[in-house]
Amino acid sequence: MATNQQNTGALYNALTSGSKIIGTVITDSDIRIDGTIEGDVKCSGKMVIGEQGLVKGTVECQSAEIMGTLDGKINVKYTLALRATSRLKGEINTQTLMVEPNAIFNGSCTMGNDSEKVKTEK
Repeated sequence: MATNQQNTGALYNALTSGSKIIGTVITDSDIRIDGTIEGDVKCSGKMVIGEQGLVKGTVECQSAEIMGTLDGKINVKYTLALRATSRLKGEINTQTLMVEPNAIFNGSCTMGNDSEKVKTEK
């Protein structure tokens, strides 16, 4: 018998500082990255990149909070938060973007209704 499970935040994955993954990471729950990922991340929940975290690749997730570095493309269904220590170089596609003072973003951004058009056109 199948049951519907909702992601409550009680389960999450973590990549600790000093760890490195090369390849694709797919997770059905939240993930926190304090190490390095060189490749794509597909997360069905929230993705957090800690201050020491680095992701080089394409990210797809429901929501995201970046305190570290992302070099690539990020598609966020709901809200992307760039904290003061974040460094993002690349392309953002999100419904809502929050940027704290001192956050660094160099690239392009598509938001709101336009972000939904981009996702459906691909």
